[in-house]
Amino acid sequence: MVIVMKPQATAAEIEHVLRRAASMGAQTQPIHGENHTVIALIGDLTQVRRQTFDAMAGVLKTVRIQDPFKLASRTTNPDGTTIDVGGVRFGGDQVVVMAGPCSVESREQIIQSAIAVKEAGASVLRGGAFKPRTSPYSFQGLGEEGLRYLAEAREITGLPVISEVMTVETIDLVAEYVDILQIGARNMQNYGLLKEVGKTNRPVMLKRGISGEIQELLMCAEYILSNGNMQVMLCERGIRTYETATRNTFDLNAIPVLKRASHLPVVADPAHGTGDWELVPPMSLAAVAAGADALILEVHPDPESALSDGDQSLKPERFADLMHGLRRVAEAIGRSIASPAGETAADDAKERDGAEREKEVVLA
Repeated sequence: MVIVMKPQATAAEIEHVLRRAASMGAQTQPIHGENHTVIALIGDLTQVRRQTFDAMAGVLKTVRIQDPFKLASRTTNPDGTTIDVGGVRFGGDQVVVMAGPCSVESREQIIQSAIAVKEAGASVLRGGAFKPRTSPYSFQGLGEEGLRYLAEAREITGLPVISEVMTVETIDLVAEYVDILQIGARNMQNYGLLKEVGKTNRPVMLKRGISGEIQELLMCAEYILSNGNMQVMLCERGIRTYETATRNTFDLNAIPVLKRASHLPVVADPAHGTGDWELVPPMSLAAVAAGADALILEVHPDPESALSDGDQSLKPERFADLMHGLRRVAEAIGRSIASPAGETAADDAKERDGAEREKEVVLA
């Protein structure tokens, strides 16, 4: 059940509703939108009566949510959720592009990548410090050393950072260095991990599992939301089907389906969805056209020598070309591509003019 407050409802009226709901045994989660405050009631609602709240001052209406994913349901927030990460807004009119290498391999590699993706117009840096791999003999990441390099790259470029957290024990460590916690596909249903990231104040990007249904993804998001963290993004990264022509089957349908079902921002990952760098640009353009709020792309200065996912990584110049196409598609559907936080198109031009000089100084 959600209680929709009137636009002019006072803080005292909202607090009165929260106390009354708690007295009936309900857990409450206030969601402050641009036009209304909505109070979601979850847990045991057997003693809760709609009529009680309909008669209270400041209440516009009460609505029962039929979806099993109560907090993730669009009914809870029809206007959609926006998440601010260091001045970069996910879920608004702009499409956010997150880019960088699959793995942090060295200080030089991640800083070079960060400068390149920012120069091309990306507004968030991605990079894996802890890498879940199919084989235990594959490169597993640099761990905390990689996190330190990511933090340094953020300091140099000003780009917020997203990186994967794999275990409950490393949540605090990863959160110390990064701005967005990524839950990978293999951990989509790691409920203990989901509960614990739900107790942090860090935005979370939750990837769809390798064989996860859309409702399962939403129910996993519910674990995070129900533990108090409403800063959740949903990521479509391809699923396993009988098709073998690509690494996974990139489910483009999932983007509008998730947008219709949930108020949470939707991210597209066409790199893992296809596993082929040549397919990444067309599927990126298609994802923006389908309504994705953000893209997460793999960019590496030398994909041929990458320690992971080189086949699906774009070279910096190809990424720059893709950014031009993304801007045109976004404009065609009434949106735009987000610039790095605090920068305008003019700032971007100045950044490109001085990029080579900056690389020489930083990497020296």
